[in-house]
Amino acid sequence: MNKQLVASLLIAVASMLTVKAQVAKNSALFKTLKAQDSVFFERGFNQCDLEFLEKHISPDLKFYHDHGGLQDKKTFFENTKKYICTNQDKKPIRKLEAGSLSVFPLYNNGVLYGAIQSGVHHFYIREKGKPDLWTSTAKFTTVWILKEEVWIMSDVLSYDHHDPVVDTPKNDIERVLKDHKVPALGLGIIENGKLTRVEVYGTLDKQTTAPYNTIFKVASLTKPIVALTTLKLIDKGMLGLEEPLYTHWIDPDIEQDERHKKLTPKLVLTHQTGFPNWRYMNKTNTLAFEFEPGTTYQYSGEGFEYLRKAIEHKFGKSIEELAEKLVFAPAGMTDTRFWWDAAMDETRYAQNYDKQGEKIPTHKYYEANAAANLLTTVEDYGNFLAYVINGAELSENLFQEMLKHQVTLKENDFFGLGWEILTGFSDTEYAVLHTGKDPGVSSLALFFPHSKNGYLIFLNGDNVEAIYEELLTNHLYRGKELWDQR
Repeated sequence: MNKQLVASLLIAVASMLTVKAQVAKNSALFKTLKAQDSVFFERGFNQCDLEFLEKHISPDLKFYHDHGGLQDKKTFFENTKKYICTNQDKKPIRKLEAGSLSVFPLYNNGVLYGAIQSGVHHFYIREKGKPDLWTSTAKFTTVWILKEEVWIMSDVLSYDHHDPVVDTPKNDIERVLKDHKVPALGLGIIENGKLTRVEVYGTLDKQTTAPYNTIFKVASLTKPIVALTTLKLIDKGMLGLEEPLYTHWIDPDIEQDERHKKLTPKLVLTHQTGFPNWRYMNKTNTLAFEFEPGTTYQYSGEGFEYLRKAIEHKFGKSIEELAEKLVFAPAGMTDTRFWWDAAMDETRYAQNYDKQGEKIPTHKYYEANAAANLLTTVEDYGNFLAYVINGAELSENLFQEMLKHQVTLKENDFFGLGWEILTGFSDTEYAVLHTGKDPGVSSLALFFPHSKNGYLIFLNGDNVEAIYEELLTNHLYRGKELWDQR
């Protein structure tokens, strides 16, 4: 066999292997098809947008179902209307199993014309006022054809339908929760800048199933809300990033210390006030500087409370009023509050538990704290996080200032304006995050600016290390890299 023929055969084999190989999960094609799957099923199946469905299905559709037989486009639409879309108050919905998706490109003479997508999806019955009821699981394979830059579904296989079983991810997560005596988990997934999934697992109190709209206390995840409220005021020219706060308010404990004149919104948002986390940690239970403001980083709830009082005095409005107008309303947050107000639905509250799984008495707060105690749902805070990912309607300069490395904490770890920033990932991606921790409370909000992916984790217990490890290393975008940096 001559060398030229051998070379030709090797090129042909390499080409075949390339076509058969699934694309990397961080590739543009994978992300595009993942988004296509998410939008297609959310709008077409979950929301019953039949006009959208019509535009994204081939006239020659072939749908193979292991229970429902072979369906063409007409039969498929008839069955969708009859079995999926007749009752919006009680209807089937579909959710993709995290991490199950694979994408295989289809080429014709080197030109991409389609893709094969496979994965696992779970089906639920969604009824108003009740948690989603998981009914079945199945595998799927979909052929997407690219026509004039639009992805069209041409062939579908839906098979291996079976009842929920103990080795599914949902039960894996609930087993980890039970093993570590944490009753509930709230999980929000953001993909390409959109909140695409809200999952709530477990129970409110070891007995009552935690609903979709469970209310969690999220501790220091209050701070990003107040930080954005402050940045909105700055962006509107109503407050200066370097504006002295003493012109609006001075804490009586430090009024004789001239260093109070150095305090600004920027020093608060970057945790450089010189304050302790809380004054009650001092023997005297009074507020005092522990170092010169602006010289180093020290995490401080007192700083955020100082900022709140200064802003409230300047504008004659409460932080609740300011946050509602500047953050809650534009972000689409309708079920979030700073304290146990009259609208608080206690029947949806996730009770808090210690490391031994013993219930911690609920302490109800009746005034706002800028650093802690926010009460919210996964959907609400997920909407907030998506709003931030997409710029929060801030000017580009101020948004980039928020993400700037204002203070170095350690290698690859920085603090911006209200957010921690982690670098050192496998490419130019970086993470922007904030955590929350109180007795019986653990929370994380995180996003990746380049991909615009992110997620929320809300937990109502203390024994959480193994739960974070399970979620990050096995289920969440770049979670293993994040876990390895802990």
